Amino acid sequence: MIWNRLKLKTIVQILFTFSLVASEGAVAVAQITLEQALQREGVQQALKDIDSRRAAIAQSLVEIGGIISPSGKEHRRAEAVADRMKAMGLAEVRVDETPNAIGMIPGRSGKAVIFVATLDDLATVATHQKEAGTMPRIEGDRVIGPGTNTSLVTSAMLAAAEALKKNGITPEHDLIFAAVAQEETGLIGMKKIYETYKDRAVGFIDILGDGQSISYGAIVIHWWKVIASGPAGHSLRGGLPNVNQAIGRSVDQILQLPHPKEYVEERAVINISMLNSGAVFNHKPETGWFSLDVRSMEATIVEDIEGQVAEILKQVALDTQIELRMEPFQLTPGGQIPGARESTIVTTAEAISKHLGVEEVRVSNMGSSNMNVAIGGGTPAIGLGGGRGGQRGYPDEWADIPVMIRAAKHILLLAATLGGE
Repeated sequence: MIWNRLKLKTIVQILFTFSLVASEGAVAVAQITLEQALQREGVQQALKDIDSRRAAIAQSLVEIGGIISPSGKEHRRAEAVADRMKAMGLAEVRVDETPNAIGMIPGRSGKAVIFVATLDDLATVATHQKEAGTMPRIEGDRVIGPGTNTSLVTSAMLAAAEALKKNGITPEHDLIFAAVAQEETGLIGMKKIYETYKDRAVGFIDILGDGQSISYGAIVIHWWKVIASGPAGHSLRGGLPNVNQAIGRSVDQILQLPHPKEYVEERAVINISMLNSGAVFNHKPETGWFSLDVRSMEATIVEDIEGQVAEILKQVALDTQIELRMEPFQLTPGGQIPGARESTIVTTAEAISKHLGVEEVRVSNMGSSNMNVAIGGGTPAIGLGGGRGGQRGYPDEWADIPVMIRAAKHILLLAATLGGE
């Protein structure tokens, strides 16, 4: 069955490649090369402005990162980002219901290049912020304090947008700048941004760092809870049926599925890490569950694994007289876009990284971030990766100011090239 699906997928990929090439050709007229962009006086001055505003950019990270913003509770940080967007003169600034903070530099083509930066923090970061009771501080090349590491990318994006706006760089395509919410709890903000802009997107750039690495493909990651239900009872009246028998048989058979060995290059993964049932020695539990983590670079392989898991659960339920059901916990889309490695968005980003001093740019088709949403929908996207600092999620978390400045320059140059003129 999976062979037929993969065969069909190959045919679809060939057709999609022609479509992608045609689409790139349609927008390539508006795009300019890195060399051309670097010759523009406005771009040169914008890069200098980022350097000259280093202290102000670091201070903006202190102020944005210092706002407690666990996933799902980012409203204050979103409003603060939107206020900065308004102050620098971005158009159509708004905070949507997720809450994403969005602003733009309008173009003329009706198409858009979309930059996204994660707005929210881990719950542990919020805990450390409350315990610290103080704002982050600047020490040399670092901004130190919980909340700074992830917010580095938002501050870099704002710095790039401000330099573009200040120097009158007017693009052919709209430049959208979005600080996206709830990345840590299901990519919810990104899903909203994608639905808004997918029909006119040249591409999405997920800002994760300063361009030391670039991802252009995305791993499909599906997390499930497999829940078992059956009759409870005291040990003296226990025996069978027993949810633990069904859980044990299911786990054993699922972990014997052949996909991880058969699809090594496609990075097929099947993992079970959590099992949960009864609470005391002398009672047969009524319910229990186990986790299931399924991954691959190819969505069809994930689909096949899940189909076979469903068959296993069906047979085990019949054999043990225990009800078994799969409940989605978090389903992260992904996949591969044919021709992406040679696409303008990837090669331009790689060239910019080298221009900014990265000697060996790590280019990979195994991303896992906001970009997954766009790639899963068939839209070109990259993850701009690299270091941000250290100790993320710990009380002594910190962000690297030179990395933030380099990330801002990378974003600016991507906007100047992919945005066209």
